[in-house]
Amino acid sequence: MAEAVFAHTVKQRQLQDAFHIESAGTAGYHVGDSPDRRSAATCRKHGVPVNHRAQQVTRSDFARFDYILCMDKSNLRALEAMKPSDSKATVALFGSYDEEHPNSIIEDPYYGADDGFEVNFQQVTRCSNGLLKRLGYH
Repeated sequence: MAEAVFAHTVKQRQLQDAFHIESAGTAGYHVGDSPDRRSAATCRKHGVPVNHRAQQVTRSDFARFDYILCMDKSNLRALEAMKPSDSKATVALFGSYDEEHPNSIIEDPYYGADDGFEVNFQQVTRCSNGLLKRLGYH
């Protein structure tokens, strides 16, 4: 969801030429799978297109991307552990860009009720806007 929302936010501001956006997990459980149907439905409800297949973070991502953002502290620790010592990539919680709830954890709504996907959508929307603002795109 975060990739779709951020890409949509970037496109709405006509900034897509300034960004290369991908999503990947720290574990390979769902590599090749489509997003959860509830996640995709929530995005579509808000006019956000979803076109993604799950992939896993690789060490080369730390050279290819300026920012590698994650949803929770467990994934943050995993990313920091795999980050090469010479990498210039910023590894951070996506929730650190939420101006309404700074440093918030973006909970995985998978095991909860459907309304958790709406909460997630609102969080990643705020984080997307906050990240763009922090990068100087007001």
